Amino acid sequence: MTSPAPQRVVAHRPLIHHAGAWYFPVAFVARLPFAMMTVGVLALVVAVRESVALGGLTSAAVGIGVVVAGPVLGDLADRHGQSRVLVPTGIANGLLLALFPVVVSSSAADAVVLAVAVGIGLTGPQTAAMSRARVMALIGARVAPERRERTFSRAMAYESAADETAFVIGPFVVGVLAAVIAPWAPIAAAAALSLVFVTAFALHPTGRVVPTASTRGERAPARALRHPRLLVLVVAVFGVGAFFGSTLTSLTAFMAAQGAPEAGALLYGAMGVGSAVLALAVAVLPAGFALRWRLVVFAMLLFASAGAYSVGGSVLTVTVVLCLMGLGVGPALVTLFSLAGTRAPAGRTATTMTILASALTLAQALSSAVTGAVAESVSVATAMLFPAAAASLVLAMAAVNASRARRWDQALPVE
Repeated sequence: MTSPAPQRVVAHRPLIHHAGAWYFPVAFVARLPFAMMTVGVLALVVAVRESVALGGLTSAAVGIGVVVAGPVLGDLADRHGQSRVLVPTGIANGLLLALFPVVVSSSAADAVVLAVAVGIGLTGPQTAAMSRARVMALIGARVAPERRERTFSRAMAYESAADETAFVIGPFVVGVLAAVIAPWAPIAAAAALSLVFVTAFALHPTGRVVPTASTRGERAPARALRHPRLLVLVVAVFGVGAFFGSTLTSLTAFMAAQGAPEAGALLYGAMGVGSAVLALAVAVLPAGFALRWRLVVFAMLLFASAGAYSVGGSVLTVTVVLCLMGLGVGPALVTLFSLAGTRAPAGRTATTMTILASALTLAQALSSAVTGAVAESVSVATAMLFPAAAASLVLAMAAVNASRARRWDQALPVE
C-alpha cells in the first residue's frame, strides 16, 4: 500500500476518529447517485420508450462516458486535489440527471437520449474511488504502523461493502420510486443527491489528507499503471461489472416476461443483500487466507451460482439463486480492491481506483446493452447465460493472479 507524504501519526485511535463522525455517512450517501444512474436510465427508457434494447444502449452510453472520464478525473484528483474535481463534476452530473427525464419523455430522437446519457457518464461522481484513496491516505498518515495492515483490511472490506450496499439500495430505491411515483422519480432523486451529497463529500476535510502533486514526493510513471499485476485486476473487475450488468438486464427481461418489469430492480437487490454481508465478513477472515486464494474461492462460488441462474425457472428459484450469487460477488470485489490498494503505484492511488471503478461501470453498461439486445432479439433464456460467462472471466483472472501474485507482490517497493 502506497503512503502519502509523512504526517503526524496518532497511535491507538480508530480510523473513524481520524475521518470524523460524519465522513462515512456522507461518503455512503454520495455513492447512491452513481449506483442509481445506470439502473435508473435503464428503467426509465424501458418504461417510457418501451424498448429493452434502447434501455441497454442507454446504460452503455452512461458507461462509455464513465470509462472515458473516470481515469482522467482520477489523474486530475491526484494532481490538483479531490475537491477541485468533484465539486464541478457533481454539480454538472446533477443538472444532467435532472434534464434526462425531460429528454426521454419528449419527442427527441434516440440519438439525443444517448448523448445526454453519455454526458451523465462523463460527469459521474467517482465517490467510491475517491473515498478509497482518502481512507488509504488516512491510514498511511495517521494510524500507528503496527495497526495499519489490519486497519487497511477492515477499511477495504467496509468500502466494498458500502459499494455493495449502495448497489442494493440504489436499484431498490429505483424500483420503489418508479412503482410508487413514476419512472422519472428515481432519476430526479439521483440528481438531488448528486447536487447535495457529492458536493458535501467533495468539501469534507478528509480530502485535504490525500497528497497532491505539489505536496507529495516522487510519483510513479504512468507506465506503472500498465503492469500485469494491475491489468489482471482491471480485467477481473471488468468481469464483475459484466456480471452485474448482464444479471440486471436479463433479470429485467425475465420479470418483463412475467408482466412486472419494474420488479427486476427489486429482485436484483436480493443478490446485493448477501453480497454486502459477505463483503463485511471478509474483514474477519484469517490473515493466513491470502488474498490470491480468497479471490479464487469466491470466483468459483460466483461461477457455480451463475451457472444455476442460467437455468432460470420460477421467480422463487431465481430469487434464491440471486442470493447465492451475492455470496460470491461481494467478497470477490472486496478482494480485488484490496489487491489494487496494495499494488497502486506511488502517487497514483486515485487514478488506480478510478480505473477499476471505470472498468466496473463500463462492463456493466456494455453487458447491459448486449444482454438487452439478445433478450429482445433472441430469447430471455439465452440472455440469462451471460452472467455465467462473465463469472468465468473473473475465475480465469483469479487463476492467473494466484499463479503470479507471490512474484508480483514481492517485487513491490516497501514504503
